[in-house]
Amino acid sequence: MTGNDIALPAFRPRLHDVGMAFALLTRLPLPFVQFKTDDPRPAAYAAWAYPLVGIFIGGIMAGIGAVAIKLGLPPTIAALLALVASALVTGAMHEDGLADCADGFWGGLDKARRLEIMKDSQIGTYGVIALLMSLGLRGIALAVLLGAGLALPALLGAAVVSRAAMVAVMYALPHARSGGLSRQTGCPPLGAVGGAAGLALVALLFALPVASVVITLAAVLGSAAVAKAKIGGQTGDVLGATQQLTEISLLLLCVSALG
Repeated sequence: MTGNDIALPAFRPRLHDVGMAFALLTRLPLPFVQFKTDDPRPAAYAAWAYPLVGIFIGGIMAGIGAVAIKLGLPPTIAALLALVASALVTGAMHEDGLADCADGFWGGLDKARRLEIMKDSQIGTYGVIALLMSLGLRGIALAVLLGAGLALPALLGAAVVSRAAMVAVMYALPHARSGGLSRQTGCPPLGAVGGAAGLALVALLFALPVASVVITLAAVLGSAAVAKAKIGGQTGDVLGATQQLTEISLLLLCVSALG
C-alpha cells in the first residue's frame, strides 16, 4: 500500500509532541527534535501541544515587561520590549503570516494569484499596514495592561487560546496548496483538536474575561471564512494570521474589561 492507502496511527498524546510543537512554532534550537515529512505519525499530531508553546511565549513576554517596569521604564517601552522578545522567540512567523495574507487576499484577483503573492518574500502595502496595526494594537494594549499590573493573565490567556485557534482552523479547512509547511505538517486528528481546545478552555476560564469565548469563536470563524472564500482553504500563513487576529482581539477585550 502507498500514499493515501497507508492507515494513519491512532492518536495518543506523547511527550515528544511538546518538543515538536516548540520546533514548529518557535526558533529555539532543539537538536533532539527533527521534523520529518515521511514520518508515519504526522507532525500535526503534536497540535494539541501548541497552547503549551503559548504558555512559554506569554510567560516570557510578561516577564520581560515586568522586569522593564521594575527598572523604571514606562509601560509603553516595556510593552515594546515584550513584543521584541516574542518576535525573537517565534521568528515573527505569525506576523509574517498576517502580512502575507493581507497582501495576498487583497492584492490578488483569483486564488492562483493570491497564493502566488503570499509565497512572495517581498511585502506590499497591505502587509505593511497589517503589521503596523498588529504591532500598534498589541503594543498599546500591553502598555495599558502592564500599567494596571494585569499583563500576566492576559498574555498567558491570549497566547494559549490564539494557538489553539490555529489548530481549529487546521482541522476545519483543507490545504490550499499542494506543498508548503502546512501541507507537510498534515491535518490534526480530532483528539489533538480536543486536547488543544481543552487547554484553551482552561485559559478562558481562569485567565480571561467571560466574553473571550465569543471573541475567540468570532476570530476563528472569521479567519476561516475569509480564507475559504479567498483561497479555498488554509496555509501556514493563514494559521499565523489566525493567531495574530485572535491574540489582538483577546488583548483588546482585556483592556476593555478594565473600564
